[in-house]
Amino acid sequence: MHDAVDAKVDKLKRQLDFYIENARDNELKLRRFQKQELQFIKSAGLEELLESFFFNYRHRFKHDAVSLLLLDPDYEVRRILDNLGIEQQRYPELHLSDSADVLTSMFGHHLRPLLGAEQPRYNELLFTGQARPLLSIAAFPLIRQKRLIGSFNIGSLRSERYTKHSATDFLQRMVEIFAVCFENAVNNEKIKLLGLLDPLTGVHNRRYFDQRLAEEISRALRQHKPLSFLFLDIDHFKAFNDNYGHQLGDRVLQSVAGMIKSQMRLSDVLSRFGGEEFAILLTNTAEKEALEIAERIRQNIENLNLEVDENSQLGVTLSAGCSTLEAQQNQHYHDALGNQLLAAADAALYSAKEEGRNRVCFRALARHDVATC
Repeated sequence: MHDAVDAKVDKLKRQLDFYIENARDNELKLRRFQKQELQFIKSAGLEELLESFFFNYRHRFKHDAVSLLLLDPDYEVRRILDNLGIEQQRYPELHLSDSADVLTSMFGHHLRPLLGAEQPRYNELLFTGQARPLLSIAAFPLIRQKRLIGSFNIGSLRSERYTKHSATDFLQRMVEIFAVCFENAVNNEKIKLLGLLDPLTGVHNRRYFDQRLAEEISRALRQHKPLSFLFLDIDHFKAFNDNYGHQLGDRVLQSVAGMIKSQMRLSDVLSRFGGEEFAILLTNTAEKEALEIAERIRQNIENLNLEVDENSQLGVTLSAGCSTLEAQQNQHYHDALGNQLLAAADAALYSAKEEGRNRVCFRALARHDVATC
């Protein structure tokens, strides 16, 4: 009798010890998750949030791999990253998609996490830079305002690490906090960008251009790649305002800006330089390609006809000046280089005007060179 009671007591004691130990483990896990959540929340901006995710979070939890797949249909995140000077190779496992198809196929209509070892298709989509194949993954939907905005992904080299039956309560809470932090960071960067946009045309303003000029020259010199600059000026713009009024002049500026923007690559920098002038930095672009881009823009603007009224249309042309910092040029003074690049393109633009407008001219950085049209 006593032996049976003692056995039951011993069993209950072992169970109690197990639950106490389990509770302690959960408390330690919770503290670790709370520290990470706090770090996400304290991130001062998008760049710091990404640093926290890809480096601090991964090392704190000893993950074999982490990645983000973010929905970016309007290229807003790409523009923000570009504005911050964040290059793609810095975060190789940051993936941007303009379509939600992959995300909806992963999570379904109920937006449930994807857990398990038999997901080779998604492994390849979510983790592209792994030297060794991942054997199990945990992918969580990032949701804000009932909208799917991306996925928070963890990969393991062990097949048993993540299964369909894995407990994910702590993880899901952290993912929800990360989604809020990410949305706030993107919104804050959008607000900053508003101060760098021209309100009439929607392209960047002179202030933004001045910031990017030094950055792009520094990058071109560091990477030994060419950088070209286009100075564009709408021909006879004053006549539009004088003859048709400022409202039509505004429409001309908006239409020209929109047409130029449609010809740009994501890496290029377009800004309204002032009045009817636009400036473009063409990254990793030598003279020949820069002139081809400028000529394509000129032709598209020439084919642009604006309706004045039901019976008449207005033709628009522009002149362009081009200059190039060649890859082989060994230069050191960034401020001087920026001034030289702008001065050469300005001189080329002046030549284009003198030659009859509606044309593209080029001038090298050397002061004694003559512009060619």
